[in-house]
Amino acid sequence: MITQILKPYMAWRRAQIYRRYSKAEETQLKALKRLVNKAANTYYGQNFGFNTIKTYEDFALRVPLSDYETVKADIDRMRHGEKDVLWPGRVKWYAKSSGTTNDKSKFIPVSPISLKDTHYRGGTDAVAFYLGNNPKSRIMDGRGLILGGSHQPNYNLSHSLVGDLSAILIENIPERVNMFRVPSKQTALLADFEEKRDCIAREAMNKRVTSLSGVPSWMMSVLTRVLELTGKETIHEVWPNLEVFFHGGVAFTPYREEYKRIMGSDAMRYEETYNASEGFFGLQDNPNDIAMLLMLDYGVFYEFIPLEDVGKENPRVLPLWGVEEGKNYALVISTSSGLWRYQIGDTIRFTQTTPFYKFVISGRTKSFINAFGEELIVDNAEQGLARACRETGARVKEYTAAPVFMDAEGKCRHQWVIEFDKKPDDVTQFATILDQTLQELNSDYEAKRFKNLTLQPLELIVARNGLFEDWLRSRGKLGGQNKVPRLCNDRKIIEEVLALA
Repeated sequence: MITQILKPYMAWRRAQIYRRYSKAEETQLKALKRLVNKAANTYYGQNFGFNTIKTYEDFALRVPLSDYETVKADIDRMRHGEKDVLWPGRVKWYAKSSGTTNDKSKFIPVSPISLKDTHYRGGTDAVAFYLGNNPKSRIMDGRGLILGGSHQPNYNLSHSLVGDLSAILIENIPERVNMFRVPSKQTALLADFEEKRDCIAREAMNKRVTSLSGVPSWMMSVLTRVLELTGKETIHEVWPNLEVFFHGGVAFTPYREEYKRIMGSDAMRYEETYNASEGFFGLQDNPNDIAMLLMLDYGVFYEFIPLEDVGKENPRVLPLWGVEEGKNYALVISTSSGLWRYQIGDTIRFTQTTPFYKFVISGRTKSFINAFGEELIVDNAEQGLARACRETGARVKEYTAAPVFMDAEGKCRHQWVIEFDKKPDDVTQFATILDQTLQELNSDYEAKRFKNLTLQPLELIVARNGLFEDWLRSRGKLGGQNKVPRLCNDRKIIEEVLALA
């Protein structure tokens, strides 16, 4: 009955989201005004004259673009307990995410208002759209299996912690919500992922689980353990009421076939969310459209840098109402946690701008290969792998790729290390299909591959089972929201992986 009770509110919320799209520019400008007014008396606000900002043009003129390196010192002041730096008051929570060139980890401030108005609202809206698309659902009449990372003290300050965003969300989740989730908070926040995986499986396998939420790679690891403990062949045998997997963190394409196999039910649904440490930005409102709806009323103001301008000294920066369909943009955000014109590092491509702004994640500004002018992005890689899997029956578990600048014979190529859940019968055929698809998708890559003059055919190395988990473990990043970098423009990561092979 709980699902039925919640349906009217969920329907109202869906209608509200769509109504705000009729005034998208106005909605975004209101969000900007609230953010700037709220932070006017902070150190950052006073430094850049927030109290004199009246228009978007004022904001863009006075406030510089930033990234983690430029605000790291200010965030460190906040982590030491200083208040009113980037955001009013003291921020006690910091989401620990993948590092930069100079640091192993980044620490992203997470304010109470951003937890409520951004992250938790995103989770609620994901369920709202799911119920709208599946009116017979009984998702709230069971438990949601939600994976979380871990956290630890922040500089030994009272009640101040750093950890995976998922751990922060679970730690602060309202008690009434705990009635609908599994595992226990104590288990969810265990630091040792292998111990946690076993405990989660044991706690969840006898519960009525109706939904899953987490990163595909780590959820698969937990589900595999559930099958080991229960002796069942498919997850549907363990949880016959399971309906949907809300996933995010990495592209789902390489995992789709393996999930289809392990679930054992064609009725299983998959909903993508774009929930990063810096904020919740998008979700699928239509299961038949892989693109996500950009969420406009989450206390986030969006700007976009055309991909060709990324890295320039004075790049073009566009507000939402200035973007075009079909183009790749680096995402820039201003948030209620004190990130101002912050370059998150993701690139997106708008599939439509009217009546709604819908997009797909196309890659990372630092996750690409452009060693020879080929400009290969993650979106190309995901589509190429999907086709190669489809035509050979293979299933990819993890992968990374990097350039070989020049081998002993003076030849250049891309080198791929792929760990398969199901290895293709003919690895050479798989590599050929991948290479040909990349040429079809990317004219720059095609030009460099022309007659093998610049680039030789790609090299595929089949990784042993567990290689990428071992690499993550060696870096202290096994579990949580940590993920394997897909494309790298240098060989640092691929050499580390190969050293463990």
